[in-house]
Amino acid sequence: MVFSSPVSATKIANLIKAKILGNKDSYAKGINEIHKVVEGDICFVDHPKYYDKCLNSPATFIIINTTDVIIPEGKTLLVVDEPFEAYLTIARHFRPFTAQYVAINSTASIGEGTVIMPNVFIGNHVKIGKDCIIYPNVTILDYSEIGNHVIIQSGTVIGGDAFYYNTKKTRDVWYKKMESCGNVIIEDFVEIGASCTIDRGVTASTIIGKGTKMDNMVHIGHDVIVGKNCLFAAQVGIAGATTIEDGVTLWGQVGVSKTLTIGANSVVMAQSGVASSLEANKVYFGYPAEDASIKRRELVWIKRIPELWKKIMD
Repeated sequence: MVFSSPVSATKIANLIKAKILGNKDSYAKGINEIHKVVEGDICFVDHPKYYDKCLNSPATFIIINTTDVIIPEGKTLLVVDEPFEAYLTIARHFRPFTAQYVAINSTASIGEGTVIMPNVFIGNHVKIGKDCIIYPNVTILDYSEIGNHVIIQSGTVIGGDAFYYNTKKTRDVWYKKMESCGNVIIEDFVEIGASCTIDRGVTASTIIGKGTKMDNMVHIGHDVIVGKNCLFAAQVGIAGATTIEDGVTLWGQVGVSKTLTIGANSVVMAQSGVASSLEANKVYFGYPAEDASIKRRELVWIKRIPELWKKIMD
């Protein structure tokens, strides 16, 4: 999440009741997860395993629960007992939940020539470009950005919260929601089928690239980056923080695990499961998804096992 204007270290520290170490004169530009941070961002860390990674990241501000670390030059440490709770405080302050009782929020921007059909819900600070068609019962939630010439079929939800939880077994409730303050960006000429769901980024953006087409009942998880001119058939599911490069085709019921990359122009055949990153320009099949030509030969040999066993026993 990018703040509307830079915020001083003192103001952030007062907000989360933190002790400031290091550079006390810096200004924060936003808050982000460790794999998304850029210079000027705030990130948080609450486990020694990740202290060094966070301290040596591009982030300028580190919310942390120890003073027993070396502070890199120019960085600001915000020391609190519970960094995760501090993150929630910042997210709620700069992106507070606002109840809405009208179908289309007055802060929404809708471009010329765009058709909004009955029972569409459009949230706070949504931007919709020119010549789009938004079919009945679509929900477009806060801060989503829709490009030009986009088609969204009935029942689709854009910008739902990330399925993302902080886990501590010492709490009565083990899974505590990491509240989403990111958004969804849908670029020009994208078509989205009926009853699809595209979750917002936790702190950054979920992005659907120009010209991509989705069938019905496709799910896109938080912080997923989908490239240009991709094609997803029905019931595809893509887990959080995955990158799908340009020109990828995923046929029906393909499942894609989190934080991996599918290379450009790859094709994944129906009902395959992608458990790790895939190289570009290949056809894949099976679970785990592998080069389709190899997988087919394996299936032929598996079918021959009874025949081979019979020969051995004879």
